[in-house]
Amino acid sequence: MKHAVVVGGGHNGLVCAFYLASAGHKVTVLEKRDTIGGAAVTEEFHPGFRNSVASYTVSLLNPKVIADLDLHRHGLEIVERRMGNFLPLPDGRALEAGPGRTKHSVAQFSQKDAEALAGFNQMLDNAANVLRDLLLRTPPNVTDGNWMSAVPELLKAASLGRQFSHLSLDARRDVLDLFTCSASEILDRWFESDPIKALFGFDGIVGAWVSPHTPGTGYVLLHHCFGEVNGKQGIWGHAIGGMGAITQAMRKACEEKGVTIKTGAPVARVEAEKSGVTAVITEDGARHEADIVASNIHPQLLVGDLLEAAPLPEDFRRRIGYWQSGSGTFRMNVALDALPVFTARPEAGDHLTAGIIIAPSLDYMDRAYLDSRAHGWSRQPVVEMLIPSTLDSTLAPEGKHVASLFCQHVAPELPEGFPGGASWDDHKEAVADLMIGTVDRYAPGFAKSVIGRQVLSPLDLERKLSLVGGDIFHGKLSLNQLFSARPVLGYGAYRAPLKGLYMCGSSTHPGGGVTGVPGHNAAREILGDIRARRV
Repeated sequence: MKHAVVVGGGHNGLVCAFYLASAGHKVTVLEKRDTIGGAAVTEEFHPGFRNSVASYTVSLLNPKVIADLDLHRHGLEIVERRMGNFLPLPDGRALEAGPGRTKHSVAQFSQKDAEALAGFNQMLDNAANVLRDLLLRTPPNVTDGNWMSAVPELLKAASLGRQFSHLSLDARRDVLDLFTCSASEILDRWFESDPIKALFGFDGIVGAWVSPHTPGTGYVLLHHCFGEVNGKQGIWGHAIGGMGAITQAMRKACEEKGVTIKTGAPVARVEAEKSGVTAVITEDGARHEADIVASNIHPQLLVGDLLEAAPLPEDFRRRIGYWQSGSGTFRMNVALDALPVFTARPEAGDHLTAGIIIAPSLDYMDRAYLDSRAHGWSRQPVVEMLIPSTLDSTLAPEGKHVASLFCQHVAPELPEGFPGGASWDDHKEAVADLMIGTVDRYAPGFAKSVIGRQVLSPLDLERKLSLVGGDIFHGKLSLNQLFSARPVLGYGAYRAPLKGLYMCGSSTHPGGGVTGVPGHNAAREILGDIRARRV
């Protein structure tokens, strides 16, 4: 039996802990906050009003993780949105998306685009199916050792080659383009009308501080297409009780397997010798002996703070220092005394259960990005709003509602000498007013209905949830930070360059989102290494 310590009680850390404990090992999870869950937590932010603090919707949570942890038995219930997405437009029209809706709605803007939808969705499905098969695989690791260490990685690469060989040549070209091209380049090939391009283009920038014209945003679009809810692919849903319901169910699954979870236990350092890790020390001086340490935190926090004195290769330290983070995200929760009334849909309806996207065109998104780089934040921002209380009455008092506002674009850090101060603390309330005002232009009266709010700037997301630069993905989903290069080429197989030290968070393959996959895959590699050492 090995002693394993998981640093960080976010969802991936809990998943990793579950699998290690299920294999008979002693596992302790150390979480700095007073609650587990990381970015997937539910909190009361205004008297009587609760909501998911950072992550806010369900689709990417892997079905194998749900089944293995038996999350539904532990209280998790996920319901589908009654409409997928709703895109109100300045001219009073709107695009509605979801099963049985999208084609008819797109036809009001372009019959040609409506006919093109089936081919586009098939192209995305082909690529997403490949990605789904890669999710639970450990990427081939680049090695500079002898041939014995290289053979397993060559076999992994050969397996990947077989996976792609099942695709037609056209489909392979599509996958290549999705990984390298901009979202706008791909969408312009398929569609002519702005609303449908905006609908899909939003998935190409969500959580990323980029323009839809930025190369690589095609992959970000694809990354948000491989999910499912209750066995239905491409569907988005809501966890009853908020995103914290997911991690609370994970906690129950872990504790059932004997995992010790300590909250209010910030880690000060990981002790290590040349032979490997030895212990984890918390800020109160408590020492946790460890044969294995699995880090669920941002790699720069791990290497720069917790492993400052550890014998790590200098090149590894240097390249982790290059790791790029910053998602341009400004996150809000608001308490409402009435549902919003949109000019495009003044009646109550399924659109209020949807992801409501305020970003009428790709050019609008591009201007929002450029404005944020020049000004610090976009003065015409991109906002996705969800009103989860339309699906979940547990979040607000009767007759009242809560809304999540996922807002872009803002600069992760304001430049020195910024007018009015370079700290986000000096500007976040004014920016919050701007975000609410942006929604109000499409739903007049919305601002007056807000009776309470929680405002999280990029700096707040970093301080509260350890999201460096406010980055919800623990690092950009750019081509040089994906797959075998996530987080560093040569260490893309969840192992850090110290015996017994592993990485299990969103900075590893396949990246961010509430998936549980990094935790699942890291645990598999850890258990495989334990078995190999026994042999």
